[in-house]
Amino acid sequence: MEEEIELRQYWEVLRKRWIIVVILPLIAALTSGIISFYVIKPVYQASTTLIVGKKAAESGQAAVQMLDNSVLQANLQLAKTYATIAQSRTVEQNVIKDLDLPLTVGALDSMISINPVKTTEILEIQVSNIDPVLAASIANSMAQEFSKAVIEIKKVDSVSIVDSAVTPDKPVKPNKTLNVLIAFVVGLMASVGVVFLLEYIDNTIKTSDDVEKLLGIPVLGVIPHYEIGKQG
Repeated sequence: MEEEIELRQYWEVLRKRWIIVVILPLIAALTSGIISFYVIKPVYQASTTLIVGKKAAESGQAAVQMLDNSVLQANLQLAKTYATIAQSRTVEQNVIKDLDLPLTVGALDSMISINPVKTTEILEIQVSNIDPVLAASIANSMAQEFSKAVIEIKKVDSVSIVDSAVTPDKPVKPNKTLNVLIAFVVGLMASVGVVFLLEYIDNTIKTSDDVEKLLGIPVLGVIPHYEIGKQG
């Protein structure tokens, strides 16, 4: 019973200041929507995947040996090595030169992510940029320059491009719908907090119920509000 009374009191607090509870989340959601749709520039992501061939000396190995666990672990370790080569300063400088980009190596590096595909010898090169065409061009140039570098450094016989990068048609961020929903929920939580804070610091007496709670005695009568100049 006491819990029911407390819940009713909470509801009365929220109902008394319902405008704050409604308006604040809507303002937060609207602001987030405006920022997501009109302020934040969309970011596109293009990717290409490659697989590195074996060294010429290893090309004659039996297929059964290639399935050996130790060989598989070695290949996975090689994938990490290749990822480091792909994102090396030499490769990135060659990409900048090849595409005539007005970027520093550091700026280009921040756009690139190299991911060895789990349990495989495949590398995925991802490039994020506000220009979808440029993102695809950088990804494909990275694949070409990496192929040259790894053949020269590791003396492998070939690097095959599994999938070339294509121009993305949809941005990966911002997630506009998610941003608006998060802003609405945060705004709702903030509005409830504000309402209860205002109720906590408000010690004025407004109704007969407030008098009863404060003094602990019943109210016997209420003097109605009367304005001079008005006749009943």
